[in-house]
Amino acid sequence: MDFQASAKKLTTPVKSAKIVPNMSVDELLREYGGCAFGAGRLAEAVDIYYEMLASEKTTKFFGLAGAMTPAGMRAIIADLIRDGHIDVLVTTGANMVHDTVEALGLHHYKGTDCADDIQLRHECIDRIYDVYLPDQHFTDLEEFLQGVYAGLPQESLSIRQVLTEIGKNLEDDSSILKTAAEMDVPVYCPALQDSVIGLQAWLYKEGNPLQVDAFADMHEFMELCYEAESTGALLLGGGVPKNYILQSMLVTPKSFDYAIQLTMDRPETGGLSGATLDEAQSWGKVGENAKSVTVYADATITLPLMVAAVRTRLYKR
Repeated sequence: MDFQASAKKLTTPVKSAKIVPNMSVDELLREYGGCAFGAGRLAEAVDIYYEMLASEKTTKFFGLAGAMTPAGMRAIIADLIRDGHIDVLVTTGANMVHDTVEALGLHHYKGTDCADDIQLRHECIDRIYDVYLPDQHFTDLEEFLQGVYAGLPQESLSIRQVLTEIGKNLEDDSSILKTAAEMDVPVYCPALQDSVIGLQAWLYKEGNPLQVDAFADMHEFMELCYEAESTGALLLGGGVPKNYILQSMLVTPKSFDYAIQLTMDRPETGGLSGATLDEAQSWGKVGENAKSVTVYADATITLPLMVAAVRTRLYKR
């Protein structure tokens, strides 16, 4: 046995978390730092996220996949944009659909995952796990979107420009799109067609002039990557937003310096959503010396905890 090699691996003992009354979220996450498994990973994610946000030279990318806006996470993300903690947002069309629905005062409702979905269909209620949404909301959304499309400039637009225009027509301060438009933060949605926003754009285009260039965003996006002195990414879920953010480094001489992934997906199937950030190093997407961690847990739990802890640290700083 190589006792010297073994000794190097046995330097940090696991510390039992101590929970006391009135402790802050940051204090709780610091206690997690001595633990193993998911608790230790989440504490590491907070440390990396704090360093990423505290660095003025780091361009901060945020990947938003999954059903995060209907689940109640939209105000957290809007506040991150407002406070300068997101420089570039890449998301799914569905998340922006539900953000817009809420911004129009059309609420999502808490339901149950043990539902009679046939009965819900008869009652014109759509279900997203344990979230309910009346069909009528989409009728109201469609009317709003058709009005926005009718007011768009008669020139070729990028998807980012379309989303900015939608945001300019919203009045809810908790809206991601409204806040991004106000703060001049770009929102990229490479698969916008895969959503009601995209579907309504197509329906409008069937009878009216509308020019949207799906590739126009890429030059703008790549320029942001090239010009960044340092780069960091917080990825919620995977899918298109994750790949769109990470693939940018394939055509730049850089790699991500910070990377955090909050996901429930596993790597064994070879899918990108579950792919580890270590795997991304083989592609040169994440740097050899990058600070990175994957937290395998529901992002509706881990994101608020991370944000609360890091906000406390930034405030104290």
